[in-house]
Amino acid sequence: MTRKAKILTVSLSLFVIAAAGIAYALLYHFRVIPHGKYDAEKFGIETYKSKTDKDGDGIDDQTDILLSVKAYLDTKPRYKSAYYENGGWPDDGYGVCTDVVARGLLGAGYDLQELIDADRRENPRRYQADEKPDRMIDFRRVRNQLPYFQGSATVLTTDTSKIEEWQGGDIVVWQGHVGVISEHRNYKGVPFVYHHGSPKQTEYEEDILETFGEILGHFRVS
Repeated sequence: MTRKAKILTVSLSLFVIAAAGIAYALLYHFRVIPHGKYDAEKFGIETYKSKTDKDGDGIDDQTDILLSVKAYLDTKPRYKSAYYENGGWPDDGYGVCTDVVARGLLGAGYDLQELIDADRRENPRRYQADEKPDRMIDFRRVRNQLPYFQGSATVLTTDTSKIEEWQGGDIVVWQGHVGVISEHRNYKGVPFVYHHGSPKQTEYEEDILETFGEILGHFRVS
């Protein structure tokens, strides 16, 4: 083989390797390739448990929120945004991102419908002043959940590199979207998120904390 041919072969090999690397990175980023899930113990992180048990069921609130989120998502709700006049809660097998949070909290004894309605009336300046309170829908809007948690929950870091400060059962808010932190983590220790954001979504637990967008808030209720 001539020197020119060797150089061409090496160049072609490097190109193929680089292209394969880029393809893998893109497939991983867009979650075509499944992301490995790891427990907190792998990273030496102690799982947080709260000292409160609001509904008195023998399960601490942080764990209860997480278990309730998973129980709700096990029903495989389909995605649709709608107004429910009869009680406010979706009762037809549909839901949106805010329902993941609301159902998780309800299962632990926190009725977000009642809590946000009361807070909107007591602290109207936290919320959009051009909207009149509507108990049937306010608790299912991200723009209301965010100020409620800012004023009523423990505010935590939005820095995803501080992996030990993110715990399953925490709440994360982006612009127009909200989710609950999973007990599982990716290979870097960054947690997955339980969320419901699209009719096209095939998995409710996804590795999106670093990639979904700017994080507006990270909260712990318990």
